Amino acid sequence: MTDKVLMKGNEAIAEAAIKAGCRHYFGYPITPQTEIAAYMAKRMPKIGGTFLQAESEVSAINMVYGVAGAGYRVMTSSSSPGISLKQEGISYIVGADLPALIVNVQRGGPGLGGIQPSQSDYFQATKGGGHGDYRLICLAPASVQEMADLTIKAFDLADKYRMPAMLLADGTMGQMMEPVSIPEVTAKPVDKPWAANGTKGERKHNIINSLYLKPEILEKVNFERFERYAQIEANEVMYEEYMMDDAEYCVVAFGIASRVSKNAVTEARKQGIKVGLIRPITLWPFPKDVLNAAADKVKGFISVELSMGQMIEDVRLATNCKKPVVLCNRAGGMIPSPEQVLDSIKNLAKEVK
Repeated sequence: MTDKVLMKGNEAIAEAAIKAGCRHYFGYPITPQTEIAAYMAKRMPKIGGTFLQAESEVSAINMVYGVAGAGYRVMTSSSSPGISLKQEGISYIVGADLPALIVNVQRGGPGLGGIQPSQSDYFQATKGGGHGDYRLICLAPASVQEMADLTIKAFDLADKYRMPAMLLADGTMGQMMEPVSIPEVTAKPVDKPWAANGTKGERKHNIINSLYLKPEILEKVNFERFERYAQIEANEVMYEEYMMDDAEYCVVAFGIASRVSKNAVTEARKQGIKVGLIRPITLWPFPKDVLNAAADKVKGFISVELSMGQMIEDVRLATNCKKPVVLCNRAGGMIPSPEQVLDSIKNLAKEVK
């Protein structure tokens, strides 16, 4: 690890991507993630990399498609409306079974919405987002250090499973500054025999494609892809548990909402309420098993979100509706306060004894 330096979350993502071996970045400025592009614009020319501000988000994601097809580590970043514009290209990249990193530093919506932080792209990130049957590996950092660490992890997982990964942060995480150590990564060459990077007259041409005109072939490819997804669900789930050993109530939150919630859980404990926190780090694969196990012990759940309630559906599915699940939320760029989360904990404790 390097010595700690004070960095914005967006800058930590960019530097970590460079450390992970990314030498190709394509993007377009949009608040609150523009610092990622600005950082890459400064650093990439100095290390022999490629920075290109595309004419649009649509162009940027298709440039990612091309570089990923050649077998190189590549990334793009944007914020909510920009990620929507990239969805067709993301679906194409998935359909061609290519690894890449997509960063979404979320802002409020729908539409142009505002420039304040949000978590209302949860459905889009965890359920596919574009057309067709597919998933993205989706990682949700809760600190500037995790912005860096999970960026490197995302590149590794994308290469391992030959599919795109998304880092899903929010405007607060992107703009806040904290001390961070950027890991020194020993880049290990990843064998990519499928890459379209020149045959040297030694092999057949590789074709990067997502078009299958014979339905039986497309069906076979989709079933094979979902077999890979099952491996990811079995092996790559990440989460944090906080004060869950004797918990009677459970808060579920990710990103900045989990930091607020942790303060509320600590205060509730001081007031004699046995409550804990489960923080999903992988939003897909979602930590279903740990939540299902918790449902056999606790009396109820609180889903804390910067949205009108999206993750709450996955909490209910994961727990098989064994116990009540209530929502504590703000929307439109607002963030729940520790006091609001504490009130929700108290209310649940009164209603479900």
